[in-house]
Amino acid sequence: MADVGPQSLCAREPRVPAERLVAEMVPPPRFDAVRFDTYDPDPAQPSQSEAVTVLADFAAGLGGAHASGSGKRRWFARKPVAPTAPRGVYLDGGYGVGKTHLLASLWHATPAEPALKAFGTFVELTNLVGALGFQQTVQTLGGHRLLCIDEFELDDPGDTVLVSSLLSRLVEQGVALAATSNTLPGKLGEGRFAAADFLREIQGLSAHFRPLRIDGQDYRHRGLPEAPAPFSDEQVTKAAYATEGASLDDFPGLLEHLAKVHPSRYGALTDGIAAVCLTDVGPVPDQSTALRLVVLADRLYDREVPVLAAGVPFDKLFSDEMLNGGYRKKYFRAISRLTALARDAKPLVSQ
Repeated sequence: MADVGPQSLCAREPRVPAERLVAEMVPPPRFDAVRFDTYDPDPAQPSQSEAVTVLADFAAGLGGAHASGSGKRRWFARKPVAPTAPRGVYLDGGYGVGKTHLLASLWHATPAEPALKAFGTFVELTNLVGALGFQQTVQTLGGHRLLCIDEFELDDPGDTVLVSSLLSRLVEQGVALAATSNTLPGKLGEGRFAAADFLREIQGLSAHFRPLRIDGQDYRHRGLPEAPAPFSDEQVTKAAYATEGASLDDFPGLLEHLAKVHPSRYGALTDGIAAVCLTDVGPVPDQSTALRLVVLADRLYDREVPVLAAGVPFDKLFSDEMLNGGYRKKYFRAISRLTALARDAKPLVSQ
């Protein structure tokens, strides 16, 4: 048995300084050790092997001096000439084809010190701008060799303009870009509100990227057993008390707490947590709550934190209306990732 009872995520109110947001712009723990040669391409999907080759060549091409004339930041350097050709790659594919693995491999393979490379999700990038301000973010990232953006999805017109402007400024300064998404650049925003505004902004933004299609099935389910059925509240509670470093919360209470914590702090919310145990899991009541849960699922998946749950299966969290709406890609990604984490948590019940 654990020496003390489980922790509660609902009791945590993390404060995250801006410096930590910058320092943490590296591949998450789950992808810290990945490389191109650890990617397992599906033999039935030649686009996967092709992507490895293209990205390895792209990384090799980023060696040498930065566009500003040096490998180090030059705050007062003469403004470089904007490149005429696309200065980035855009990995397009479905859920679980290994896009993040490849993006992290690109980060690791790029011949530059870690301080000159940045890796983060789209949400983390917008949070960084919120913490530092636009100009300071441009200055902080402008001396970088590479910026990798995972899960590039435009869910808000304001974020669309913000990121479009930011990336345009970074490209002007010679920063190479790489991004993943489940949708081609020219198709981002379809099925969401204000689609005309999205498409107008994205059409210019997509010119910075060379799209690279990656076909395939979700590797998290390829050849693996189905996710375990939810356990009982009693089983989950018992496992939480028996697992050192576990948290234990009722699902409705956790959803309420997430509304009080900025999404940029969800990673810090899980600091030191060995497993997340949830009782009374049920359908998410509304879209705002669902989107917050998606961010939490991403942070848990990045940190490889198992999730043991009692209640409805994870594929029943989101309503049919949500799964057929503009944010459906986010919800399916969350289901896929929570399913993988539920599989990881199964052994906790037998402890």
